[in-house]
Amino acid sequence: MAGFVAAALCVTPAARAQLGARTTEQWLKTLDAQARVVKLRVDEAVAALKLRPNGVVADIGAGSGVFTLSLAKAVAGSGKVYAVDIDQGLVDHIAKKAKDQKVTNVQAVLGKFTDPNLPARDVDLAFIYDVLHHIENRAEYLKNLAPYVKPAGRIAVIDFYPELGPHKNDPTLQTTKDQNKAWMAAAGFKPVAEHKFYDDKWFVVYAR
Repeated sequence: MAGFVAAALCVTPAARAQLGARTTEQWLKTLDAQARVVKLRVDEAVAALKLRPNGVVADIGAGSGVFTLSLAKAVAGSGKVYAVDIDQGLVDHIAKKAKDQKVTNVQAVLGKFTDPNLPARDVDLAFIYDVLHHIENRAEYLKNLAPYVKPAGRIAVIDFYPELGPHKNDPTLQTTKDQNKAWMAAAGFKPVAEHKFYDDKWFVVYAR
């Protein structure tokens, strides 16, 4: 799960559903738990994306940056990773993490609820891991994300099968592969690849 989470509790019910009512510190503890990190299969997921050096990646809902540094390594050279989150605490955490590990091609970005707010429209790959179900207006967000992606760029989405995920009793925090296909089509994208090495999540790559 990425960090589309609340920095404060005084938010509207709709925003709370999107953000999750936890502090930055609580989310960091959850996101960086060793048992969870192992299940992410970070190296395998990044390898499956076949990223090239010098590319540009947007890590949407980057959270604690678990995927960010691996993505940054994959596009080393003149490539870069925009690590996007809507929680300023998590944005600051990723920036410090990259600095501490001397990773110079990560740019932490404070996103908006319905727009990643990227500094340029130069993205080769937008990566959305365990985040889409936390976004309240998914169709709008994906439409707003699309213009940041280059004409030949891709969007990769990994999310839980509703019946196997942690929110199986809360329909508002569920998305299906078919729903996402429709939202992507509305944004001008279609499925071009699917990977099946997660037992509880679907992993689909889209392009124009």
